[in-house]
Amino acid sequence: MPSPYVDELAARARTLAASGPRRVLGVAGPPGAGKSTLAEALVRALDGVAALVPMDGFHLADAELARLGRADRKGAPDTFDAYGYAALLARLRAPEHGETVYAPSFERAWEQPVAGALPVPPDVPLIVTEGNYLLLDEEPWSTAVRPLLDEVWWVAVDDGVRVERLVARHVAFGKSPSFARDWVLRSDEANARRVAPGRDRADLVVDLDAGRLVTPGRASRA
Repeated sequence: MPSPYVDELAARARTLAASGPRRVLGVAGPPGAGKSTLAEALVRALDGVAALVPMDGFHLADAELARLGRADRKGAPDTFDAYGYAALLARLRAPEHGETVYAPSFERAWEQPVAGALPVPPDVPLIVTEGNYLLLDEEPWSTAVRPLLDEVWWVAVDDGVRVERLVARHVAFGKSPSFARDWVLRSDEANARRVAPGRDRADLVVDLDAGRLVTPGRASRA
């Protein structure tokens, strides 16, 4: 992602961070769009102004997914602890004085959440969080999570590029190419279709194909 692109986004994020108490910025989009890459680049560019807390730390563990009969569609909205995620966001928005808040991460090599892995110091004015379902118009995402996000940006990229990224990711973490492609086309793409309407509800669309930032009703060159 070109530096001027990140610089423009970082400037917008700095303005958000400076506008009162701690703010929370969401980065949403379909699987494989580049949410993690953008969020990580943004936090690096902000250089101490922001902390990254991904939604993926709230994946349910495999044992619980098996108990619920949902293991074959891991990554769907109901395979996350959405209320737990919302509770953490609320705590991050209003931490106790001097409190470091610990958030979970997600270890891709194990495909499991890891509790208490991400420390968020009390003096960081902006939280950046990213995930597929931040703009999903279904409960509890729309009622428990979305109100806790000051802005949500949508990352858009060509669907063919997304699919190939996802297949390569699964292969890199030990899946066979045939299993990886079948999983992506069956599971990941079902989730992509489910979240697609969220683009129209975003505060900003980061269009990686067109190289521009789009807001409702107008566009600006990145």
